[in-house]
Amino acid sequence: MPDKVIFTGTGTSQGIPVIGCSCKVCTSCDPRDMRTRTSAHVVIRGIHFQIDIGADFRQQMLANKLSRVDAVLLTHEHMDHIAGIDDLRPLIFRQNKPIPIFGSRRVIEAVKNQYPYAFVPEEKRYPGAPELVPVVIEEDTPFSIQGIDIIPLSVWHGDWPVLGFRFGDFSYITDANFIPERTFDLLKDTKYFVINALRKKEHHSHFNLEQALEIAQKVDAQKTHLTHISHDLGLHAEVEAELPEKVFLAYDGLKLYF
Repeated sequence: MPDKVIFTGTGTSQGIPVIGCSCKVCTSCDPRDMRTRTSAHVVIRGIHFQIDIGADFRQQMLANKLSRVDAVLLTHEHMDHIAGIDDLRPLIFRQNKPIPIFGSRRVIEAVKNQYPYAFVPEEKRYPGAPELVPVVIEEDTPFSIQGIDIIPLSVWHGDWPVLGFRFGDFSYITDANFIPERTFDLLKDTKYFVINALRKKEHHSHFNLEQALEIAQKVDAQKTHLTHISHDLGLHAEVEAELPEKVFLAYDGLKLYF
């Protein structure tokens, strides 16, 4: 079970406010309506796990006064989930060791293609370049990082296989619109659950609010938090007031303590 989870980002690939948009969400003064690209920071026994690193990673780390990442877990390789990887550099330099990046084989290859300079041997590496260690994980097959057991959860993002992650009683899924039955088996007895809820209207590759609530009911966690939220979902305060018991909207900077 994590000691702490920080929702470092809870928005979509465009973030909120959306550039050029003047809707009531994008012009809201409620800080909970201002959302950076979706990611989470999980702390267990002093080990810091970063789930996804989008373009807002630097801003998110500074906003939450975070200064350590021991391992990166990638759900998939879309740019709103990997565009901030180069900003790991100051952490690598300060920690004086490379940072391992965990993902499916397809995701690891995509990251290598996007950031080839981070994976070259030390003697050929450009001074100041990050040093990353790629680690391939298999869906539904548990693995361990520094003695912490993690289960990769197989879900679908349209026709794109992506991963969620389970740490003890805490399970995190984003960018999904279908969860296989075998993954529901792996979610059994989850006490704290995170699931994406893009908007109220249906979407071809993300759960909408109604679908996310159906998933939450099936998982039946003690608490469910919704993430990967677009401006089309509505104002945080209004949507939160409509949610059933045990379900909450996440927001940037929300911290869960266990």
